[in-house]
Amino acid sequence: MKPERFVARLVVLASSISLFPAFGGEDLARWVDPFIGTAGTANCHPNACRPHGMVQAGPTSGTGLWKYCGGYQFEDKELFGFVQDAICGTGCPDLGDIRIQPFVDKGENDRKTAVKADENASPGFYSVKYPNQHIDTEITVSPHVAFYRFSFGAGRDSHLLVDLQWGHCDKDFSTHVISCNTDFPDGTTMTGHLHLKRWVERDCYFAMKFSKPMAGHRTVPRMDAREKGEWHELDFSLDDGEPLLVKIALSSISVAAARQNLMEEIPHWDFSRTASEARSAWNELFSRCRIEGAGAQKTAFYTSMYHLFIAPNDISDVGNDPFFSTLSFWDTFRAAHPLYTILEPERVPSMIDSILKQGRKTGFMPIWCLWGVDNQCMIGTHSTPVVVDWFLKERDGNGRGEYWKGAYAQIKDTLTKEHRNRRKERWDLIDKYGYYPFDIIKGESVSRLLECAYDDWCAGVMAEKLGFFEDAAFFFKRSENWRNVFDAATGFMRGKDSNGNWREPFNPFALGHGANTANDFTEGNAFQYTWHVLHNPQGLVDAFGGQARFIKHLDSLFRQPESVVGMGKVLDVTGLIGQYAHGNEPSHHVAYFYQHVGRPDRTAEVVREVCDRFYRNTPDGLSGNDDCGQMSAWYIFSALGFYPFNPCGGEYIIGAPQVPMAKLSTRSTCSTRPSSFTIIAKNLSKENKYVKSVTLNGRRLTDWKVRHEDIMCGGELVFEMCSRHTH
Repeated sequence: MKPERFVARLVVLASSISLFPAFGGEDLARWVDPFIGTAGTANCHPNACRPHGMVQAGPTSGTGLWKYCGGYQFEDKELFGFVQDAICGTGCPDLGDIRIQPFVDKGENDRKTAVKADENASPGFYSVKYPNQHIDTEITVSPHVAFYRFSFGAGRDSHLLVDLQWGHCDKDFSTHVISCNTDFPDGTTMTGHLHLKRWVERDCYFAMKFSKPMAGHRTVPRMDAREKGEWHELDFSLDDGEPLLVKIALSSISVAAARQNLMEEIPHWDFSRTASEARSAWNELFSRCRIEGAGAQKTAFYTSMYHLFIAPNDISDVGNDPFFSTLSFWDTFRAAHPLYTILEPERVPSMIDSILKQGRKTGFMPIWCLWGVDNQCMIGTHSTPVVVDWFLKERDGNGRGEYWKGAYAQIKDTLTKEHRNRRKERWDLIDKYGYYPFDIIKGESVSRLLECAYDDWCAGVMAEKLGFFEDAAFFFKRSENWRNVFDAATGFMRGKDSNGNWREPFNPFALGHGANTANDFTEGNAFQYTWHVLHNPQGLVDAFGGQARFIKHLDSLFRQPESVVGMGKVLDVTGLIGQYAHGNEPSHHVAYFYQHVGRPDRTAEVVREVCDRFYRNTPDGLSGNDDCGQMSAWYIFSALGFYPFNPCGGEYIIGAPQVPMAKLSTRSTCSTRPSSFTIIAKNLSKENKYVKSVTLNGRRLTDWKVRHEDIMCGGELVFEMCSRHTH
């Protein structure tokens, strides 16, 4: 992207702040740039949304390719219009429902795409101009309703295309709509129901309300005979200068529920009021972590917070208990979910309830949930550490003993019994061999074992706390199965067949992905997955033969070539420093391994390099899929100076802060009063990136760890930074 173009867009962004009434406190939303991550491989979108809202309404510039998982690429010159929902930062496409496109002429081209200009986005708001047609579009939202304001040039016809075939797909665009039904109950209302099948099979119901009665309506012929989604052209007669306002509400349950969501959340036609309320909702969350630093740092930090809180999404209707979906557990269990327990603990119980309800619906703990459906994408059962982590952190446990016993029963059943409708994991093989033989499990055998071993450890901890000691012993023993695929001679995790033979030939650079590939790793290789022992770092150090050999191998990870002959290519393996791949989640804890072996200087060096290189404030500034906030959560934790190396249990390992001061407003578990946790990095600078010492409430930390209760009870964490670290 040309720097002058980006700077010009920032000027437009800054000028838009005056559109919104001031937040009661500091307007931290002004630091957020939703266009960060909308180019390259991050797959983010700039859509208007509320924190955890069901609706994410905004532009769509393409479909049918991997880069359009979120439906948008910043560098595209034209837009196909606007959709009402999207997924932010994932590696698979879906949603992108109910495309609408304003137009003035009835020519074929104008109905499909329009040249864009002057795009602007901020939390809860998006706008763009179609200069060739003299149309301005503004979008804001409530949790379930998209609110549009279209301004047409004076003396021009005013039309709206409603396309119910559109969606963010990687294939089968003409067949993903299974059925489509619409109705026009009166001159200002359109309703409908879509049954769809892309990544998941689901139902989408909508209710659309117009500020002016329709002056005309035509059904447009389908472009492909296989298409079931309808196209409608709606005409409106507007006075010069009069905008067309449109509200679109969604529901996963019924049209009646969609209409109720619309009436309850935005019963008026005051666009500015809704935009102000959306911005205030974001500012309330941003105010829970106030940082000091340069403007660029604030933009990187608060945009990361913004991306973190887009998901998971509450898809329940107004008046019902929350039900969260868009749960990308393989990614988010590592840092995003632990961060929710610090920054918005009041929402976590509903997230846990949603996880357990989803598990009861399918018969096993969920893996990857979208729109209330478990698509079973990825490996392991990492809803387990999310549940167990909150079980260990929750202090208001009176009367909840049976609740947690029921949760544990679900976890135990999932991790020990075969389930007919579950596509992955074979406990019989793990229990027989102690690993997944690659001649039986045709792909991902090593990574699947490593991920499952971590889930077993989490289950063991919960069993032990609840008094199920026999179960705990079983799970703890199985959690050490990683040893069965560690080859001390080479220093790598390796595939092994049912006869106990290592895979030959062995190429630690060879990338794998998918369940039917001749490779033993998921979205990675042996260099990246060898370190995946989150629950027993000292055990892995010992398996290497001690600290010296471990450090040598860890150093070599960052010094390898980024590409070699025979390595192959996987789209998710990006953000490389040697063979360390920050653009994908299995690498996210690796920099903090140095802290376990007495080399905090190397943790500081890697964290600084990653922050500087892979979190830039440009559309292509993120190194990989944001993955529902996990990439952003890594940055937030690392900027604050600590990280959940083991993301279950509330122990955070000290790293190296990247901002001079941060103040967390915590919902204290130690008292009924609000508390704050302040982090100070004394003498922090470009040169002073190393940690000389760290104190918690005046007490020097010698174990280089801070605990969840320390943060939530409030206090002060002080780092002394220096320019050189000796070891």
